[in-house]
Amino acid sequence: MNARFAFVLISLPSLAAQGTYNPRMDLDEGRYLKVLSDAEARINQNPGDALAWAAKSQALASLMRFGEASAAAQKSLDLKSDLADGLLARGLSRAGTALQQRNLGSLRGVSNAMDDFRAATQADPNLASAWMSLGLAYQQLPGLLGGSTKRALACAGNLRKVSPSRGDLVQGMVLSMDGRWNDAKGYFLRALSLTSGDPEIVFGYLDALGSRTTRKALGEGPQRAQCASEAMRLLPTVKGRARGIQAICDALLDGGNPEGSWKVAQDALNQCDLPSLIKVQLGKIAARAGIHREEGLAYLDQALKEPLEGGTGGIATVQWRRGQILKDLNRKDEARQAAQAALKADPNHPGAKKLMEDLS
Repeated sequence: MNARFAFVLISLPSLAAQGTYNPRMDLDEGRYLKVLSDAEARINQNPGDALAWAAKSQALASLMRFGEASAAAQKSLDLKSDLADGLLARGLSRAGTALQQRNLGSLRGVSNAMDDFRAATQADPNLASAWMSLGLAYQQLPGLLGGSTKRALACAGNLRKVSPSRGDLVQGMVLSMDGRWNDAKGYFLRALSLTSGDPEIVFGYLDALGSRTTRKALGEGPQRAQCASEAMRLLPTVKGRARGIQAICDALLDGGNPEGSWKVAQDALNQCDLPSLIKVQLGKIAARAGIHREEGLAYLDQALKEPLEGGTGGIATVQWRRGQILKDLNRKDEARQAAQAALKADPNHPGAKKLMEDLS
């Protein structure tokens, strides 16, 4: 599995009914800290609230706290074994743990996650995030583990019945990963037209556009040009949504415009819904492009003092970016400490491991 599958851990699209407690809408909007706070308040009042345990688990998974997420998901299923949200939560925690392990032993966790995703779609065919998770997993797993583009596209079709724009998004992602960019692009553009400015669709589209498989289809020069032009075209539509801003900034980096990426992030910082994501993004730009290093480091330091939202990559990623910048500033002892902090949070973090090697 690669970073594409991690998309589902911080993008939990679903449709929510009005009225009674239903955390799906907040999960859809990326308000993970709110979901966590609301769920814990409900659990304190009623420890038998299976849905609250499932919501807590999904929020924790988005925050890369997979051990806690797994325990909360299991508590949900102990209370209600056929709860779709609980099955999805356990699948996400298992998939996230497998992503962190990054070894052959993680394959069993991936297989178990697939079982949970399938069970969640059967328990509630309207749970959009379960179809998305299952579809992306089918596409990225090898055939020996049940991977199949045909099955992935079938999941996109089922998702389209629940949410047409998200169904098109998944179809575009699957086709792009399959090396069929010309077919994928139409689905992305239709998804964008159906829900203009949806940050998760903007993120999915620009991430696919900047991928290695798309580079093979387009060529490096045309890909870079399209990343830059599409980022600026979509910027007015995201309207202060941090996930969308993240995608715009990454596309501008991929398009060879790091100063433009920095400006977009700085302009959005005091106007966006999730400032911690933008502070980490500014640190990422500084680390990747080698610009505004001192400012980028200061933003990362601020982010570590605040609750991190889902989508930042968690403490391990923030410390890794700090370490990269500190190394470039020739502050090697501090860089080593940052790398060690990253590896304490995630012992298998590839960036932090490489940084430690570089500093040795």
